[in-house]
This record gives sequence, C-alpha cells and structure tokens, in this order.
Amino acid sequence: MNKIIKTTLAACIMTVGGQAMAQITLYQGEGWRGRAVTISQSTDDMRRAGFNDRASSVVVEKGRWEVCDDAGFRGQCRILKRGSYESLAGMGMDNSISSVRAVPRNRQYREEYEAPPPLPQASYEYRQRPQERLYEARVTGVRAVVGPPEERCWVERQQVAQQSSGINAGGALAGALLGGVLGHQVGGGSGRDIATVGGALAGGAVGANVGRNNNANTYGQDVRRCENTPSTKPQYWDVTYEYHGTEHRTQLASEPGRTIQVNRDGVPRM
Repeated sequence: MNKIIKTTLAACIMTVGGQAMAQITLYQGEGWRGRAVTISQSTDDMRRAGFNDRASSVVVEKGRWEVCDDAGFRGQCRILKRGSYESLAGMGMDNSISSVRAVPRNRQYREEYEAPPPLPQASYEYRQRPQERLYEARVTGVRAVVGPPEERCWVERQQVAQQSSGINAGGALAGALLGGVLGHQVGGGSGRDIATVGGALAGGAVGANVGRNNNANTYGQDVRRCENTPSTKPQYWDVTYEYHGTEHRTQLASEPGRTIQVNRDGVPRM
C-alpha cells in the first residue's frame, strides 16, 4: 500500500514539476510587440487572463505547449516547441488562442498538430517584457537610412543576323565571265591574255560574295540586361529621443511617431 502511495506521489511530483518548468509568453502584436502575458500553468480559458483571442506572436521559454482556439483545449490545436514564433498567422492561430496547457514530455501526438519550427530565440530586442511598465519619450529627430544600390534586371528581345557561310556559285560564274570580257579588252598580245585571266579571277571572287547578306538568317534572342539604381527604401530609421532630460539614440525598423514607448531605463519597447 505504501509503495502504491509513493509511486502515485512521485508521479504527481513529476507532473507538477514538469508543468512548473514550462513557461510561455503571449504577445498581442506580431514580432513580440504590444501587451504581453506570461503563463506557467495550464489555462483552460484565456478570458481569466484577459487575453482571449488576442495573441499574435509567442515565445515558448520552457517546455512544450498546446494552444487551442476554443476554451477547454477544444477546436483547432497546435503544439509549440521552445523558441520564438514571430507570427501565428501562418499556422491559422492569429488572434484565436483561447486555452493553453503544458505538454508532458512523454505525451505522444500526431505530427499535424505540431506547429512550424520556431526561431531559436526572439530576434526583436525591443519587445515588451511581461509586466513591464512603459513610458512615453518625445522624439526629437528622425533620419531614414536607405540601403545599398539595388540591381534591376530585365530581359529584352534582340534581333540577331546569322551570316550564311555558303558561296554564291551563280554569282561566281557570272562574275568570272564578266571579268574575263573586261580583261580581254585591256592591252594586247600576252598582256591581253593575262588581263583576261586576272579579270576572270577577280570577277569570280566578287560574284561569289554577291548575295551573301541577302541570304542571312535573322532570328530573335532573349538578352538579359542589368543596371544599378539608387535605393529609395529605408533600411532603418535613426531616431533621437529625449527621456528624463537625457538624449538617446536608437535604430528602429519602422518610422516612429512623435513619441515612442520606453521602459524605466529609457530602452525602447515597440
């Protein structure tokens, strides 16, 4: 009897310990922005946490978690592993999580329940931390920094003429006859014979080339051309802001308004 009690107690301790080791943080905006709620134990109805159907990004800090779009762990569910999920839209869970619970290590589940692989860690350093109080800081300067020149490429159609390599036999014969007649009329005696032969050879060479261009084949060919154009898209914004009488500078991925949110140390929180 005592052995059964001890075994049951050990199993309960392992289960509780496994859940205590699990932790998930839900963010209201994509990219780990906006209001955040951290949960370390199973919650069958997110309305109790004031966060029902509001999560757009998630960071699983410990363990594995099952998130469902209905209360009581019903409806469509996904298993999230340790890591950062910048957006829940791709898995169809954006603004729809209503219940969450830790997944025991030995629990088996179907592969289709598993969400896409997460990022190893949150890459957005300015995400709001759970229960972190925020303050408004006045923006005093904004400078957009554009990226390097962009290569623009296109394909255009170009006409290409392919020369015929064949000899115009008819032209060669006619040229030789005409050259021989003209050569025969030059000089006299042996000189006339030499001129006749020379005229025939020259006329044949000229006649052989007559009509070559007329027989050229023309066809279209795709040609790829590229050029570098100055970039007009800002790569980031260099922002100057004032908080508690001290000027701060930071780089943001999006253009700020008149104020930005910061924590008590003046670090931006977006």
